[in-house]
Amino acid sequence: MTVTTALEDVDLTMREHQFIALVGASGSGKTTLLRLVAGLMRPTIGRVEVDGAPIAGPGPDRAMVFQQPGLYPWRTVAGNVRFALELSRMASGARAEEIVDGQLRLVGLAEFADHYPHQLSGGMQQRVALARALAVAPEMLLMDEPFGALDAISRRRLAGELLRIWEHEQRTVLFVTHSIDEALTLADRVALLRDGRIVDDVEVEIPRPRDPDMLQEDPRFLELRRWLWESL
Repeated sequence: MTVTTALEDVDLTMREHQFIALVGASGSGKTTLLRLVAGLMRPTIGRVEVDGAPIAGPGPDRAMVFQQPGLYPWRTVAGNVRFALELSRMASGARAEEIVDGQLRLVGLAEFADHYPHQLSGGMQQRVALARALAVAPEMLLMDEPFGALDAISRRRLAGELLRIWEHEQRTVLFVTHSIDEALTLADRVALLRDGRIVDDVEVEIPRPRDPDMLQEDPRFLELRRWLWESL
């Protein structure tokens, strides 16, 4: 039997409210690391902890947004967001409706509350998935290439939306992406993975708020992008 080592000698510490992007080629271990933090997998060696406590499985303190929105087609936009509250038993009745309305306003979809997923664009569907994840007020948001299936224009717009939402919500975020530009636009730190190891961990010392369009001309952005590309 062939054994594949997905991660080896990984040591990564996140601070509260920090946004960290995991960048690397396919097969570098990014999603495996994210799934370990989510509690969807368990390490064969080592420990994954939150606030000093080992992660034994999924928990309400961590919410995950996948590349595909995974919305229920028979539920409306509001119904899909409300489902997270039903599943967690966090809120019901008028309080649940208040939370759903607040999250849809946050992602700019309040006027689409009664629409169904097939009536939305891919970018709008992903915003519904983000609203659903945020509805349960997780301490940590785990995002696995959430914009990977979108066209370049939608991807850029959603990156700007995520920046705005993160600045409003101030959640701790672990974000997987193949895009160095996307990582530098969004993150406080970029951890670069290669062959299951973190080969670089770079602070993105670019002031916030950030404008994705203006960043392309910032010399600090260009220098970091060059450094990370060379490290790949």
